[in-house]
Amino acid sequence: MNAKDISQVSNDLVVTIEYELTVDDEVIDTSEDEGPLTYLHGHDNILAGLEDELLGMKIGDSKNLMIAPDEGYGEYSEDAFMDVGRDEFTDDIPLEIGTGLHLTDLEGVEAYATIVGLGKETVKLDFNHPLAGKELNFMVKVIDIRAASKEEIAHGHPHFEDEPD
Repeated sequence: MNAKDISQVSNDLVVTIEYELTVDDEVIDTSEDEGPLTYLHGHDNILAGLEDELLGMKIGDSKNLMIAPDEGYGEYSEDAFMDVGRDEFTDDIPLEIGTGLHLTDLEGVEAYATIVGLGKETVKLDFNHPLAGKELNFMVKVIDIRAASKEEIAHGHPHFEDEPD
């Protein structure tokens, strides 16, 4: 059996990148803040479009990328709005325009919504991702590639030394 080639980004490898994300010429996120991003390639740990563009890169390679909305956070949808009764919200949730909410439906599906309107009896929620419909411009640099363990592949994400088993 041949050992997996770890000289370039491919599925089932743990990849570490430095990055900067800009949208409409504004820096939205950067690895300078939190440190490099480490992920398991091919396991939906990062945006599909970004993962596709990283495929085949080697340690030290850098690239400027444009990720279209359909490969990023999706197209903006006018149908992604919902009016919810004020009585559905607990007292600890600030009912203010701009408040972001992490919600879970009865089937356990998680969603993110933003309060965009307030009525007497209802709250209007926008389920579009804040970056929906936007072109994402990434500057990325691959700084490390390593083989993933069987456990990491089975779990679908990299493990780190300070994580409990």
